[in-house]
Amino acid sequence: MPIIKSAIKRVKTSAKAEAKNASQLSHMRTAIKKFDKAKLAGEDDLEKLYKDAISAIDRAHSKGLIKANKAARDKSRLSARYNK
Repeated sequence: MPIIKSAIKRVKTSAKAEAKNASQLSHMRTAIKKFDKAKLAGEDDLEKLYKDAISAIDRAHSKGLIKANKAARDKSRLSARYNK
């Protein structure tokens, strides 16, 4: 643990940001998995789940959690599965 006051604050801030980022990434992955599961089961609310997953990917990209190429790749794969 650091001794300097600003470093102590930075550790707390970093821990808080890390938890928030992990939560956001988890939300994105969960939204994609929900869509995939519904697609395999043939459920009716596919469009809503698709939009939620795309939104979660865009949100993760805008927050800097994933790079632009990964966001584009994930969205492309998702739309390919949606249109099948």
